[in-house]
Amino acid sequence: MDSRNWTRRSLAAQAMGKIDAQTRAVVPPIHVATTYIRDEDNGYSSGFVYGRPDNETIREAESVLAMLEEAEAGAFLFGSGMAAATAVFQALSPGDHVVASKVMYWALRAWLLTEATRWGLSIEFVETDDLVALRDAMKPGVTRLVWVETPSNPLWTITDIAAAAEIAHAAGAKLAVDSTCASPVHTRPLTLGADIVMHAATKVLNGHSDVVAGALCAREDDAFWNRIKTVRRSQGGILGPFEAYLLMRGMRTLHVRQERQSASAMALAERLSSHPLVTRVLYPGLPQHPGHDIAARQMEGGFGYMLSIQVAGGEAAAVRTAAGVQLYKRATSLGGVESLIEHRASIEGAGSPCPPDLLRLSTGIEDVDDLHADLDRALRAGHGAG
Repeated sequence: MDSRNWTRRSLAAQAMGKIDAQTRAVVPPIHVATTYIRDEDNGYSSGFVYGRPDNETIREAESVLAMLEEAEAGAFLFGSGMAAATAVFQALSPGDHVVASKVMYWALRAWLLTEATRWGLSIEFVETDDLVALRDAMKPGVTRLVWVETPSNPLWTITDIAAAAEIAHAAGAKLAVDSTCASPVHTRPLTLGADIVMHAATKVLNGHSDVVAGALCAREDDAFWNRIKTVRRSQGGILGPFEAYLLMRGMRTLHVRQERQSASAMALAERLSSHPLVTRVLYPGLPQHPGHDIAARQMEGGFGYMLSIQVAGGEAAAVRTAAGVQLYKRATSLGGVESLIEHRASIEGAGSPCPPDLLRLSTGIEDVDDLHADLDRALRAGHGAG
C-alpha cells in the first residue's frame, strides 16, 4: 500500500512510517548531537550544521505535526507554547498594528499588554467571534496580524476562522490561530484560510503532562514564515531532541485520545447542564452554545476536550468544589490523559475575564461515569448539600 494514500491517523500512529536505516527499529532514535563533521571542502552535505537551529529528531516530530495540520510550508517546534506564540509577534515590525482575541491564554495576553508594546507594536483586543467588531478594528495597510484563539480559553467562544481570514486578508494582514484547545484532530485552521496555526504542544499534542513544548505551522513558505524561522534560530528557541521525541510519541496516540476525551467532554457537558448546582455549562458541543453552529461547521469528529462550568453559590462554592474532588486533579494545564480542574479567576488575578464562579475542566481518558460522580459529589459537598 502506498503511504501517500494513508490517512493522517495512520501516518501519525506510525510517526510517518519511518524505519531507522541502521537498526531497522520501528521507533525513531533520539539524536542528541550538538555539532556535526564538516566535509573536506568545509561544507555540510548532511544538511546539519549545529544543534541550535536544527536537529533530526526535531525535524521528524515537525514532519508529523505538519502532516496533521496539512501545513504545506511545514512546522517549527519551540521550547514552549509561549516561545512559539511570541516568535510570531517578534517577526513583526515596530509600528505594526495587531488585533487579538479579548479572551485568550492569560499569559500571552499579559505578555502582549506588558512586553509587546516595548517592541513598538500596537495591540487591540476585540471579541473576535463578533465579526463586525473584528472588521471595525482593522486598519488596512497598518494591521499586519490578527491573532485568534478558538475555542477561547476558558470561556470557549468560537471564532469563524474562514470569515476571520477573509477580513484579515482584505486588510493586508496575516491570520494566526491558537488551536491548542481544538487540536488538528478536530480543526485544521490552515485549510480554512489561516496563515499560521499555533499550539501549546505541552497540552493535548503531547497528552501526557511530561513535555513543555510549542509549535507553529504555516500554509505558505513566505517572507513572514522565514522571519519566524530567523527569530527561532537567532534566539535559540528550538525544542530539545528528547522533548521532541516524547512529543512525537504523544502524537502517535493523538487520535485515540482525542476521540475518547471529546466524547467524554460532550457527555459531561450534557449531564452537567441539568445539574441543580451548575448554573451554566460552557461547551461548544451544546446546541445552546452561541458558537455551536460555527463549531459544527469548522470542527470534525467532536468539539474538543475542554469545558467550563459556573457553580451555584458563587465563587466560594466554586473554590470548595475544586477543593473537594478526588479523581480530578487540581492543577494548571490541560489536554493530558488525566482530568484537571481549576478555578481560573483566582489563578489569573486582576483583569481576568473569567467569572468568579467558573471552574475549568480538562477531560482526560478516565471513565466518564467516574468523572461525573466525582464532580457531583464535590459540587454537593461544596454547596453544603453533601
